[in-house]
Formats: sequence, structure tokens, C-alpha cells
Amino acid sequence: MTTTISSPDASDLTTDDYIVIGLATCFYKEDGEVHQIDVIEPIPSAALEAILKGIPTSYKLACATTLGAVIHGEQLLLPTGFPDSAQFGDEFFTRAFSAARTYKRRESAQQLIPVGTTKTDLNYSTERKRVLNAARVVSKEDNVKQHSHTHKIL
Repeated sequence: MTTTISSPDASDLTTDDYIVIGLATCFYKEDGEVHQIDVIEPIPSAALEAILKGIPTSYKLACATTLGAVIHGEQLLLPTGFPDSAQFGDEFFTRAFSAARTYKRRESAQQLIPVGTTKTDLNYSTERKRVLNAARVVSKEDNVKQHSHTHKIL
């Protein structure tokens, strides 16, 4: 039976709507040290298509499921096959609802990974580390020097 999601942000979604959940390797910087963590994140359709074409990704696996299998009311459910140590990513509800909408809009993307299937043959790489709490510090040296005639009418 199809049930509407009880969130006011997802009145257009049901528990049977398709979604892909990924297990990403991310890093967290604390006290000068970098710690590795596994994060459960929803993967939008455009990102999934790129990942399946072989671009390097921090995702170890991608699991096709339904919203109802991951979200039950205000509670998040750990997908089958995911380690107990994995954490749900920030703003998971909002991102999951947004990702589910991308699959509704582009239904052909639902055929990439059938519901109930987990894809593990991704081009997994942590060469470019995803640091979750990285702060960007901008300095004067970052400014690009422009040619003196750039803003002049000649």
C-alpha cells in the first residue's frame, strides 16, 4: 500500500518512491588530525548517472530502495548491508526528498539500478578527500591579477 510521506516538505512523495542511497567515505578534521567516517547519503539521478559512467567517487556502494525503507515517520532506518558504524549525512530528510524527486522527474534513471539491488563495482577512490568540516580561508594572495586594460574602453 502506498502511503504519503508525513512531512510537509514531501507532500508530493510516497513511501514507494524510488531512491538510491550511497555509502560514502568522508573525512572529518579535528584537532589537526583527519578521521575517516562512513556516511549514508541519498544520490540524485544526475550524480548516479555520472558515477555509473566510471568517474572516481567516494561511494563504496549504491543501493536502490524506496523512501519507506529508509524513512519511517521522523526516524531513519539503516539500510540492509550498511555497517552499523555508518552515520546518516547532514540534512538527510531534505536531501532524500530532493533526490527522490529527481528520479520521479527522470524515470529512466530508475532502470540504472533496480529496486532491492546494490551496486558495488563503482570507481571508488579517496584520492580527492571529502572533508566535511573544511573551512575555506581566503587571503589577498588568492586574488587574480587582471590586466590593466580589462575594465577600460579602448
